[in-house]
Parts: sequence; structure tokens; C-alpha cells
Amino acid sequence: MTRFTRSAFVVCLLLLPSARSQIRVPNRLAKPVFQGKQGRQKTEIRFDPSTGIVTLKLLVQDVNGSFIPNLRRENFVVYEDGQRQTNASVDIEHAPAAIGLLFEHGGRFPSLNQELVDNVSRSGRELLHTLGEHDRIAAWMYADQVKQVADFSDGREALESTLTGLKAPDVSETNLYDALIAMPGLMHPPPGNPAVVLLSSCVDTFSKAKYEDVLAAAGRSSSPIYTISLANPLRMAAEINGSPASKRIDWATAEHRMQEISKASGGRLYSPRSAVELSAAYDDMMENLKVRYVITYRSTAPANSTAPRTVRVELINPATGKPLQIVDENGAPVRATVVLQQTYTPGPAVARPQA
Repeated sequence: MTRFTRSAFVVCLLLLPSARSQIRVPNRLAKPVFQGKQGRQKTEIRFDPSTGIVTLKLLVQDVNGSFIPNLRRENFVVYEDGQRQTNASVDIEHAPAAIGLLFEHGGRFPSLNQELVDNVSRSGRELLHTLGEHDRIAAWMYADQVKQVADFSDGREALESTLTGLKAPDVSETNLYDALIAMPGLMHPPPGNPAVVLLSSCVDTFSKAKYEDVLAAAGRSSSPIYTISLANPLRMAAEINGSPASKRIDWATAEHRMQEISKASGGRLYSPRSAVELSAAYDDMMENLKVRYVITYRSTAPANSTAPRTVRVELINPATGKPLQIVDENGAPVRATVVLQQTYTPGPAVARPQA
């Protein structure tokens, strides 16, 4: 059973009172599935001016960025402008995903073209098999230009057929940075949590956009970028084939730059070396993208106040009011971090027309 599946049971557990002094969670991973450090992640604060209701969508993670399940409503305490909010309710959300799949199909290095296509096809089809019933996906491939191959309204069977039948590309550039700059204007996702899933060698050749341009754009984007790096298998193929051109590629720098772009967007970069690692990467990706704790409360601030408000969420033992202790199945302590946008600005109520 994957970590993502286990977290589905939290919905029921949140509704049950508990007198236990600590929360027990499944054993934790020894290290993160993704590469590097976690960047800014997407959380939400919504305010309804007509009711004064505030909705927080937040993450609770361990030190390796994995979701912490089994928390109950009495474990959460919310403070707004330093005042404890006593009317909060807690639930968990498994939102559908709206994924823009972007995959490399450039052929600058003929000796690697078939290896590239094989890895893209395998990784893309594994992604399709990971998606839930209500998730939606569209797909684009890039070389010197970006070309759409499937819309959100198309069936997954058609996209799987396209991925299965991919042919080795002709010689062309791999303008990764230009493709990433273009994606926000191409996606137009349906309702759901949007994200770009990139299948790529991480190598860019002759993009007009620079690395710094993409890094800045990623920081502004509302869609995190989750990268499946194909650098490992392509580098190994280059070494076996003895291709002089491909040996000149600085694979480490290319992957590191894409790691930083993914991080800036709130996403993650994975560098799987096997089918098992690829499956674990997709589980981690979907959990990070789709699962949130949701807290709602009626703000105690004056109804006519439109000043910015600060929000803080703490995890406590309700019996003592002290910080909550979380342990794994072996009794080892688990350090939890609440990831939440810290401020919001309430808008004024809009007058509704009389019937």
C-alpha cells in the first residue's frame, strides 16, 4: 500500500475523537524521493466576505517532504492576528489534478534518439496509469517548437496510443526553456489542481529564453513543475555508445538547473534509476499535488476590516495544550512542519441585488 493510499483513510479518522497523547503514522522514508530541497509549495487562503468564513488549504509534512496522515481536528489550533479561533473545523481534500504533460522529442543527438523515445514512452504511460478517475491530462511535445498532441477533453487511450507509437525524432533542437515559458499560455486547464509534468533530459540547446528567465517565470507560475529527469539513462546510453557529441553534455548542470526551476515553481525533480523508483516518484508527486488538510473557521476580526491578517496553525495535544508528539510504527519521533501561506487580505462584501 502506497503512502498516497494510506492517506485516504484520514477522512474517517478526522471525525473520531481521540484521547491519545500522540499520533502514530506509518514508517517514514529514510530520504526524500525527489532531488534537492523543497521549494515554495502551493497553499491557499480563501475568505468569504459575505459570511466571514476563512478556508485554509495546507500541508503537514515530515523532514523529507512526505505527507503526515492521521491528524484529527482537535490536533489543529488556528490563530488569526494572534487570536485563537475556537470554531475551526478540519477535513482533508483529495483534489483532482489537471496535468499538462510536456515531453522531449528532439533529435539533436541521433545516437540517443531511440533511448530518449523509449524512456519518454515508458514514463508517460506510467503516469497515465497513476492518474485517478477524476484527474485530467493534456500533452505537448517539444523539440525546436512545442506541439500539442492531446487535449484535456481527449481520452487517455488516445494519448497512451500516441506514447506507445512514438518514433525516434529527426535531427532537431531541444529548446526546453522556450517550451517551459510557453506552457502557461497553452494549458488552459479544467478545474482541479494544475501542474506541469515534464519528461526531459533536462538539456536545452538553442532556446531564446535564458535559464534565469525560466527560473523567474517558474516563481510566478500558479502551476508547479514536476520533472522526471531522463538524464541518468541517457547519460548511460551515451557512455555505452561512445558518442563524442553527447559526451560533451554537462548532464549534472542541466539536471541541477531543472531542479532549481522545479523548486522555484513549488514542484519537485525526480531522477529515477528503475521502474520501482519511477512508480515511487509518481506516488510522491500525486500526494504532494493533490492532498491537503482543509481548515474552515469564521474569523473573529471586525466584519468591516480590510487590513491584511496573519494566520498561524499549530499542532497540539488537546489534553495538555502542548506540542503534538508524532511517532512512526517503531515509536521513533517524527518532526512535522505545517506549510501554509501566512497572510491574507479580506475583500469587502459585495452587495447582492434584491430579488
